[in-house]
Amino acid sequence: MPAGPAGDTMRRMSSSEHPERPEHDAAVQEPSHAVAVTGPDPAAAPRELHVNWIYGLFAVVLLALGFGVWGAWMVFGGEPGEDPLVLQQRVEGLQQRVTTLSRSDQISREANRELQSALAEREEEVAGLRAEVAFYERFVGSTAQRRGLTVHELNLRPGEGRVWHFAATLTQNLDRGQASEGGVTLAIEGTRNGRLEQLGWADLRQQDEAPPVAYSFKYFQQVQGDVVLPDGFTPVRVTVRAAPDRGSAVEQSFPWADATGRSTPGA
Repeated sequence: MPAGPAGDTMRRMSSSEHPERPEHDAAVQEPSHAVAVTGPDPAAAPRELHVNWIYGLFAVVLLALGFGVWGAWMVFGGEPGEDPLVLQQRVEGLQQRVTTLSRSDQISREANRELQSALAEREEEVAGLRAEVAFYERFVGSTAQRRGLTVHELNLRPGEGRVWHFAATLTQNLDRGQASEGGVTLAIEGTRNGRLEQLGWADLRQQDEAPPVAYSFKYFQQVQGDVVLPDGFTPVRVTVRAAPDRGSAVEQSFPWADATGRSTPGA
């Protein structure tokens, strides 16, 4: 390049065509450099939110545990600074007291049931005694109605197998100065194989010419004995026959259900 004024002129022209290129390049690159340094990380926000949620949940759990401990302390009457061993002893004492009270309540209930059962038995005994007193007054009292030999009652109870035990109550107060003597026999009506059938005294005793059950009394007597029913026989009615040594025989019939205390007839 020529020296002198001409060279200076050329240098100035060259500078005016490309004014301050390095500074322009730096200004253009500066914004991209600032974004790379100061811009937020897109993945950092979810991680921070997850960590904060875990901290919050942990705080809630600690708060719940705190309330639980405070509630237990309030229930068992703990005092500030009280020894845990004392609290444990107090809890054991309360548990023992609950056990004792439960056992006491159970014993009281059992005693009450036994008392109720005893009272029911006593009431039944009293009712039986009153019935006996009324029975005695009716036949022995001065105002009792005079009657001759009567079959007052019949009771039948099952025994072993087909055996039945009977108890017939006989009464009379017509002749108080003389005893009534004689014998009692039974006859039972029923069905077998779909047909009506009547069993006499010999059939029931399983003995030919079986003797009657003897009785002898002034006012009343309970005559007892046993009878046997054959297989397949369904009893329906029982007839008691009392034959005195002097006088006419008397008969009284009872439904099998009434004599046995069963709702339906049957052996």
